[in-house]
Amino acid sequence: MEQFVVSARKYRPKDFDEVIGQEHITTTLVNAIKSNHLAQAFLFCGPRGVGKTTCARIVARMINSFDEAQEQALIGGVPGHMNIYELDAASNNSVDDIRALVDQVRYPPQYGKYKVYIIDEVHMLSNSAFNAFLKTLEEPPPYAIFILATTEKHKVIPTILSRCQIFDFKRIQQDDIVNHLIKVAAKEHIHAEPEALNFIAQKADGAMRDALSLFDLISTFSSDRSITYKLTIDTLHILDHDYYFKAVTYILKSDSAAMLLLYDEVLRYGFDAHQFLVGFSEHLRNLMVCKDPQTAKLLPLTGTLQQRYIDQSSTIDLSTLVSALQLLSDCELQYRISKNQRLHVELTLIKLSYLKQVLQIEQEKKITAALKTAPVIRVKDEFQSSNSVAKSRMNLSPVSASPKLPSIDGLKSLVQKEQSVGQVHEEQKPLQGVQPSQNMLNELWKDLAELKKMEGRLTEQLFFQHTKPELENENLLWVVTDSEVEIKQLSSMTDSLRAYFKAKKILGLDQIKAKRIGQIVVGKSMMSTKEKLQALSQEYPLLDELRTRLSLDID
Repeated sequence: MEQFVVSARKYRPKDFDEVIGQEHITTTLVNAIKSNHLAQAFLFCGPRGVGKTTCARIVARMINSFDEAQEQALIGGVPGHMNIYELDAASNNSVDDIRALVDQVRYPPQYGKYKVYIIDEVHMLSNSAFNAFLKTLEEPPPYAIFILATTEKHKVIPTILSRCQIFDFKRIQQDDIVNHLIKVAAKEHIHAEPEALNFIAQKADGAMRDALSLFDLISTFSSDRSITYKLTIDTLHILDHDYYFKAVTYILKSDSAAMLLLYDEVLRYGFDAHQFLVGFSEHLRNLMVCKDPQTAKLLPLTGTLQQRYIDQSSTIDLSTLVSALQLLSDCELQYRISKNQRLHVELTLIKLSYLKQVLQIEQEKKITAALKTAPVIRVKDEFQSSNSVAKSRMNLSPVSASPKLPSIDGLKSLVQKEQSVGQVHEEQKPLQGVQPSQNMLNELWKDLAELKKMEGRLTEQLFFQHTKPELENENLLWVVTDSEVEIKQLSSMTDSLRAYFKAKKILGLDQIKAKRIGQIVVGKSMMSTKEKLQALSQEYPLLDELRTRLSLDID
């Protein structure tokens, strides 16, 4: 009976052309070998299963020009001769192990040009071992080349890093893993569905070795040597995408009962609630990237499953997706510290079920607020008696802070509806320009205070509540106050007030100045306290009466 060899060893690359997803490294190494510009030490770093040790063995084979028998021995994991030494630093990390290796470096190769030392998991060496290795690594004999491999470059001391030529291996792309698995499946005569291979590649997280190990696991589990989508999710214990598609459908239907039953089914099948949250967030993320053709390429799926995502993304708006993702993110953050984790997730699912209704209510509130603050002048007809003449007056509304205002046609239809029920008879007229009056400015000041309150600007709200406008002529507006702070604040608001008056079609008011109550100056000389009191009493007679009632006097 033929001995079984796992695919990760059986299909290990024998040449740089067979290395998957590391072209930026293989090209550099090939050019260095051809031009004979090899460094004395290399550091291969990167995630697990991306080809670090494989590339080290290929370098050792190419620079020594091994024959095929020696190559097969090397690829099988056994050095072809004494020119290649592999050291596992995870189990040989002491100073004595490194000293033994340094002693071997003194002897030249008996065959070939170079002696290659491959030290795997080099970050596991102790500090003493690193220090014992420094001198040899910096100035080795011309025939010695060191290739260090590690998954945690940050644990290697800087003095080692500075003596090596560093190559950073990257995670293998999902498409590259799928294409390689298709080739392996064809060589092994295994029927594999594309959706199943996509799941394997996604689960491997950029590691080709992990992907081949999962491939062997599922193909061995299958009785007819076929890898199907259903078999893959059952073997790898992955939640089916159908659960997430159903959950989104329940969000669109606002069906909280069906959502809770779906979650109960997930738990009964033995899946972790946190796993469900992570998968659901990933599902919504995939729907979000499908909304735009430019980002659709970020979807890590192909075939019919990809089309299902595209179809469902067209049924849900982007605001709902973003709000749902925010709810799931908050739930995931609080999940670990929650005392009742199931209830915590169920509350989030209920919120998701009513999310569409909540967003509709918020949208209606925005539209209502926009209608109330729309820049429209309305003329009300008031009939005092049967013989009276109708009088018109203008009600000025503050400029809306919202960038989305309703159209004029929409406002006309609203006015017509009010007239039909006999509430207020109003007529809209286009803004042609209005001459300012004192009453108009008083109303504007109140409206501005209310507007600043809605916007949450407390300082400006208090400014308009505490000050009052005085119209001296058609071009000059005095802002009356008793606070030096408000006078300074007015200087920063003058331009915005002019723009506001312009938007309201109010003519004139080019000059806006501050007038402080109680500001008394006689020539350029300073007044005494009693003189100030007398002057204020003349301007405000009630002040003297107040002083008398309170028995106040100035010393």
